[in-house]
Amino acid sequence: MALIHIDTPTTDGRTLRTTVRPSSDLARFFTGNPLEVTYDVDLESVPDSLLVVPALAQVCPVAWAAGADVYVDTVDATFVSALEDVQAAMLEMYDFLEGSDLYAREVVDTRVSSDDSDDENAESGLLFTGGVDSTCSYVRHREEEPTLISIRGWTITPNRSADEQWGHLVDRVTGFAADRGLETAFVEANMLSFLDHPMLLAHYKRYVDGGWYSSVGHGLGLLGLCAPLAAARDIEDLYMAATHWEGIDLEWGSRPDIDDNVRWAKTQCHHDAYDLTRQERLDVLAAYAESDAPDLELQTCNDRMDGNCGVCEKCYRTAVGLRLAGLEPTEHGYPFADDDYHDLRRGLEGGRWILGQDERYMWEDIRDRVHETEPRSPPERAFFAWLESADLSEIIDNSGSPLRHRVLRAGARNAPDPVYTTLYPAWSIAKASYQRLLTRR
Repeated sequence: MALIHIDTPTTDGRTLRTTVRPSSDLARFFTGNPLEVTYDVDLESVPDSLLVVPALAQVCPVAWAAGADVYVDTVDATFVSALEDVQAAMLEMYDFLEGSDLYAREVVDTRVSSDDSDDENAESGLLFTGGVDSTCSYVRHREEEPTLISIRGWTITPNRSADEQWGHLVDRVTGFAADRGLETAFVEANMLSFLDHPMLLAHYKRYVDGGWYSSVGHGLGLLGLCAPLAAARDIEDLYMAATHWEGIDLEWGSRPDIDDNVRWAKTQCHHDAYDLTRQERLDVLAAYAESDAPDLELQTCNDRMDGNCGVCEKCYRTAVGLRLAGLEPTEHGYPFADDDYHDLRRGLEGGRWILGQDERYMWEDIRDRVHETEPRSPPERAFFAWLESADLSEIIDNSGSPLRHRVLRAGARNAPDPVYTTLYPAWSIAKASYQRLLTRR
């Protein structure tokens, strides 16, 4: 029988550790490492019923995929109800998910310090990277003065090799917050090395567009990591910026029917700005830059954290969107000139980047705005004319993971457990080059 036991979490000052014990048939989906999460607040006052939430948030989607029941000692009653709602939403979204049950020795109505506070003084938090979506959510909720929460573990891994990238993000978010009198919170977690994401993708890539965490796990997973932090800081409203918008029915790990259902104790999570397209979010930022922040800089690059490279697909896409919103990209963090339109078109047509259906919708959103915009220059006019007639579906189909990755997935998926265990070192070496796909969003 497939099952997963989650042991009672332990804390050491600001670090949370949770050991997970899967049945043998599910062992391939776990690396054997405990889930470790480090916060910048002391966890002593956080009850066990909330300390288990980060592990449950990572494990449950795997359990639902495998039809494995999950066992814990103590858990918050509100979060149990939330998991039922999130599971229902995910089962409706994905046919390959089987669903499962959660069993707990004790389900408790958790009380936190904010239970006795005035709702008018409730704190809020916002998952924040400094990109288009999270910055737009800040602008929309700036009257609440939300705590800006940045999480290391997905796009920036906890590996020592990524320390410099994380340092750049911390400096940038700290500076943004200081300029606006905001609090910050930084969370570091090993969820990509706690679960065996290459193996999960080997089994389930055929059902998802992108990585396991982006397509299935990141809405519940990232919000769940914040439960101990929210309890320690009395955060009652927690916002996660939308990637997509109304009218896009993509299978994606963060959607209103997922994020809006995540809750624990007195904290309610919110999927924010789903009513705005990405271009409309850039319009919000353009108005904010004009009224309050003329030197506003965004960070969206897929390749760097100390600024924007200007030559990856996301940098190009953001720069074009900024121009369509009436801003000059070079004034907001993007080295972009008219000559870059030619390179952008060549990259899209030539399959230079791994793109998914979400990028297709974003370029369609840009194309819709092009209809309403007068080009500034001949190169811009030529690119807009090409974009209006381009077959974006064909561009997406021409991109994708290299053949060697597809072969690795098939081999790992079909290997019996003893064979997989024997071959695991080779798989571990191969997956290093595979990591880029796993963290793409």
